[in-house]
Amino acid sequence: MSQPDQERAFFGIFVLFPLLSISCAHVVDSSTIIEDVQDICQTGLAAFAIFYFDFREAAKQDARGLLSSLVIQLSYQSDKFSQILSSLCSAHSNGFRQPSMNALKECLKNMLELPGQGKLYIIVDALDECPNVSGYPTPREQVLKIVNELVDLHLPHVHFCITSRPEHDIRYILEPLTIHNISLHEQSGQIQDIINYINSVIPSDPNMRRWREEDRRLVIETLSRRAGGM
Repeated sequence: MSQPDQERAFFGIFVLFPLLSISCAHVVDSSTIIEDVQDICQTGLAAFAIFYFDFREAAKQDARGLLSSLVIQLSYQSDKFSQILSSLCSAHSNGFRQPSMNALKECLKNMLELPGQGKLYIIVDALDECPNVSGYPTPREQVLKIVNELVDLHLPHVHFCITSRPEHDIRYILEPLTIHNISLHEQSGQIQDIINYINSVIPSDPNMRRWREEDRRLVIETLSRRAGGM
């Protein structure tokens, strides 16, 4: 499993929004859903966009980053989507003026509401890494409001999937919207991903390599034994 997938496996709650047409019976980690969606889209019958919140990159921590990424990804997959994005750019001096958050949101809504298109999947990964400590509204509150608005469009061809740790503010907004809410921390695939990650990081870390062999082995065994609670 790749490094991004290993990191994604640490999230403790999996949220599927209404009308997501993928079976949940075989879900063992969040990467399973992403792989299934990619397989569907490779047939040419669907499109998808994915955004991963990342605390290490400022551009991947807020609503502007989310909206910008989604509209750009979708524009590459459809000429009609591309035309909608081009109209937004033209209205903002061909990209010399930065569009407002509302303008980006309306651009995305126009893409989602475009008639006559196939299935469309929107995946938002690691929502809990969106900051919730400063500003009014906070970056996370802005994202949750946008997600709520998009789901409330009730578009039958648009499917949403969001992963996050089970933080109270996220659950408060998202749980009323869901038809499936899957906890991952007890899943066997989830636990194995954590164990694999531990086994790969500790032996390769320069500082940990200086530890005594028995100390490294003790850390690996202890963390692996407690993986279900991480």
